[in-house]
Amino acid sequence: MMKKFFAILLLTLPTWAMALTPVAGKDYTVLTNPTPALSDGQVEVREFFWYGCPHCYTLEPHVAAWLKTKPEGVRFERSPAALNAVWEANARGYYVAEALGIVEKTHGPLFAAIQVDKQRLFSQKSLAAFYAGFGVKEANFNGLYNSFTVSAKVAQSRNLAMRYQLTGVPAMVVNGKYLVPGEGARTIAVVKALVAQERSGK
Repeated sequence: MMKKFFAILLLTLPTWAMALTPVAGKDYTVLTNPTPALSDGQVEVREFFWYGCPHCYTLEPHVAAWLKTKPEGVRFERSPAALNAVWEANARGYYVAEALGIVEKTHGPLFAAIQVDKQRLFSQKSLAAFYAGFGVKEANFNGLYNSFTVSAKVAQSRNLAMRYQLTGVPAMVVNGKYLVPGEGARTIAVVKALVAQERSGK
């Protein structure tokens, strides 16, 4: 009886949940202009997102769950996409929070404020008010918002997005070689398979 139960359970699982072997052109794109691998031998996974994107919000819990179990030797980086002026405002806000060491406190709440509470937090002024709720003084926020450090981070994110020929978000890039579109749990399954592939040297 128990064997029959597990057999039925396996049949009901999505096909990608079972030993997924991702297929180029279907599950991911091989980048024509990749970036060099990290010099320390780690495998980089980079997520491109925008707080105003509902699909990014849907992907976020899957990313958070994966981060709790990601293997040693894998470095995760978030890149807030800055493909236009509105997106850039959120990218600058993210990098201000990063500079202040509060990203892990503010990342989820900002997503929820925009996606659930429908707050329009897409400008320097509105973002300064939001981050003030986490103890960031308006003067400090505004000082960092247009700083050289934050501007350099925004430029790096924009340049990477252009290099990888991003047309939208969410998207995840594995080891600077493979672009995986954001499609919820399946995205993470593909990322995990590509990470394993890169770690094995195949």
